[in-house]
Amino acid sequence: MTTQKLLVPSNAALKRNVMDYSLIVVGSFLQALSYVLFLAPYKIVPGGVYGVSIVIHYVTKDLFPFFPDGLPMGATALCFNIPLMILAMKKIGLSSGPKTIVTFLLISIFTDSLSYFLTDPLVENDAFIAAFYGGAILGLGVTCIFRAQSTSAGTDVLARVIANDSNLKVSNMIIVLDSAVVLLGLIVFKDWSVPLYSWFTIFVYGKIVEMFQTENPNRAVFIVSRKTKEMRDLIVDKMGMRGTFIHGKGMYEGHETEIIFTIAERKDMPRLKDEVKEIDPHAFVSTMHASKDSPRPGI
Repeated sequence: MTTQKLLVPSNAALKRNVMDYSLIVVGSFLQALSYVLFLAPYKIVPGGVYGVSIVIHYVTKDLFPFFPDGLPMGATALCFNIPLMILAMKKIGLSSGPKTIVTFLLISIFTDSLSYFLTDPLVENDAFIAAFYGGAILGLGVTCIFRAQSTSAGTDVLARVIANDSNLKVSNMIIVLDSAVVLLGLIVFKDWSVPLYSWFTIFVYGKIVEMFQTENPNRAVFIVSRKTKEMRDLIVDKMGMRGTFIHGKGMYEGHETEIIFTIAERKDMPRLKDEVKEIDPHAFVSTMHASKDSPRPGI
């Protein structure tokens, strides 16, 4: 009986990991496809690290003899993502670290590989159509990454680091950083169509993600368990989150108890529930929408 109990979570975890990493591969490939076939050929700058990489790719054209067409977008993005990832892991923990590393590595590899084999844009002489399809495919790729409880790093994690050290909202910081990258494209390319198509791409991409990620990204979580120390270690040390102990009393038997309250991102919920049940199979976990951005518990 004991052996069966140990094997079930292991098999479930293996199945979940296979599914997650399959989604990461698909999502990474779709993002790379969007950059190579639709966005980069028209100098569309969709914000983020790859927006900067597209700009650098064109600026460095004919600058280096070993890269006559400009620095590779994937390798350039990697040079930004690695230090950003290290910063994020130091500042906010970033519980999805291993998956995030695999994600931005795959996007870089796929982007440079596709750039080598696919040299012509898929849409000829129509930047608007390219912006639409590029944004839609980018949104599908990001949705796959989110469903795998991962992130492609970049300016998103930088926004989280800045927001974590201030009273600013993460969503507002992402808008500011992405807009700054779009304006960089305008300054470098000196073409007013660049921000128009870039912001349209970001709009389409955002709507696609919203369509498939309809839930609020934050969830309020209540955990009732006798193993409060182990739960605290899981939430704070292992998952890099914060929480609050709420003193409670059972209505039926009148026992004193501690209720753990925390805010978790939606993508972290499956892992959090699995870890809680592994520590205490009898734990009670309840979740609800976190209706607004508010100070994190435990501050």
